Amino acid sequence: MKIALYARVSTQLQALTQTIEQQLARLQAYCLNQGWTVADEVIFRDAGYSGADLKRPGLDRLRDAVGRASFDRVLITAPDRLARNYVHQVLLLEEFSQANCEIVFVDHPLSHDPHDQLVLQIRGAVAEYERTLITERTRRGLPHRLELGQLLPWSRMPYGYRGKVERPRDPQGLHIEPSEAAIVAELYTLYAQTQVSLSELATQLNQRGIPSPKGKTHWNASTIRWILQNPVYIGQVCIHRIEPTLRHNRRSALQPVGHNRESMKVTSADHWLSVAHSPVVVSNELFEPAQPKFEYNKQLARRNKKHANCLLYILVSCGLCQHSCRSFTRDGYSYYWCTGRQPITRTGQEKRCASHNINAFQLDQLVWQDLCNLITQPSLILQALKRVEAGKWLPQELQSRRANLRKGATNLTQQLERLTEGYLSGIIGLEEYTRRRRDIEQRQQSLIHQERELESQLERHQKIGEITASIEEFCQRVQQGLAEADFQQKRQLVELLIDRVVVSNEDVEIRYVVPTSPFGERTKFCN
Repeated sequence: MKIALYARVSTQLQALTQTIEQQLARLQAYCLNQGWTVADEVIFRDAGYSGADLKRPGLDRLRDAVGRASFDRVLITAPDRLARNYVHQVLLLEEFSQANCEIVFVDHPLSHDPHDQLVLQIRGAVAEYERTLITERTRRGLPHRLELGQLLPWSRMPYGYRGKVERPRDPQGLHIEPSEAAIVAELYTLYAQTQVSLSELATQLNQRGIPSPKGKTHWNASTIRWILQNPVYIGQVCIHRIEPTLRHNRRSALQPVGHNRESMKVTSADHWLSVAHSPVVVSNELFEPAQPKFEYNKQLARRNKKHANCLLYILVSCGLCQHSCRSFTRDGYSYYWCTGRQPITRTGQEKRCASHNINAFQLDQLVWQDLCNLITQPSLILQALKRVEAGKWLPQELQSRRANLRKGATNLTQQLERLTEGYLSGIIGLEEYTRRRRDIEQRQQSLIHQERELESQLERHQKIGEITASIEEFCQRVQQGLAEADFQQKRQLVELLIDRVVVSNEDVEIRYVVPTSPFGERTKFCN
């Protein structure tokens, strides 16, 4: 008989305290009593994985092995070690049963008796309830423990500190890591007492080959800024210092607003609440002078300077590296330059972009002339709308999904026809025919449901007939003032009608967006 063992614990702390080894000891003792021998290679374990999730490396390997008929029996201490969700338990039990593999719960042996099956269902429901209860208690108790200083308010230890291995968030176990603390003290000294910038500090650390807080080979300016703003280095562990926020603008015009939309920001010091003390790394004499420099540098930042002579400011992107382009003026000439050409301390990428500076005057003239042609010839927009109405301008992803769904539906219909022919010919019996037909029909229903969801996404691409008149009226109103438009009016029209301008060496791609209602005319799509 081929036997496998499976054990699981939910947290790394449980793994460190050997509770998973205790499970395996009970399983091996059970095998010894039965006269079975178990090799190490057939022991599957998941240390630090929740029972509410089926995505576990040890469980995945076990399921693959059972699917290959490698085992006849799998030993587990209790049903909640297999899964804490009753539906997941039933799914796994059914999967193993179809592979002719029996699951044995050592602490709670079960049989096919209806009473045992009822006990399994009840235990699964109770395990799921316990997990929900633990999650809710943890959520409600976490803020209280933070305010009492019983728990450190971070999931990753600040650079320069270490905690207890078995209890990493215990304030009593927080201690200094000397080599990293020396780097922190040096950063504070240089930034507070000299005119060095954050990027220059990052460059110095990179040249010295010092690993970053995440163990990477390079530092960037934002990492150093977080270190220099953290009061933990002067002995204060604060909560309510950082809060999540949503980005409202795109870093690059080639990235949607939803890309990496969440960000973290430091709140005002008035909201901070000191809840515990930490070992001091730097003195207040170094910490306090460094803080005003951040606000001063923020006011002088390039992003706060509006380049009045650049029509496409913040609308240009590099087609080579997908980064946004900024503008600058030199010797009376304005240029757009790709931010991907910045040092590694700014971009975080290993290789700089190979693009060249773009003459702003030439690009502005090219884009404005093309925009005027589009406004004065609304037929170009209407031709595009007709392509949309015919379904030829759908996003490639939606086209691919629709084609795959139709192909899958055709395949299932053919399978059902062949199955019916086999039944009518007497090749398969009624019971087998009924089971297979039910499986095929279930898959057909799933495809129908997916197709309905897809069609709902396509509706906005199909209902375009009513917006044609609105677009024509908009173009007629706008083209009347094109010839007399000053720079500010041009800028407003560009922000309204252009999504992005992508420059790839000598190729320029202009992506327009046309308002289809009066409300759309009040919204800048680029924002």
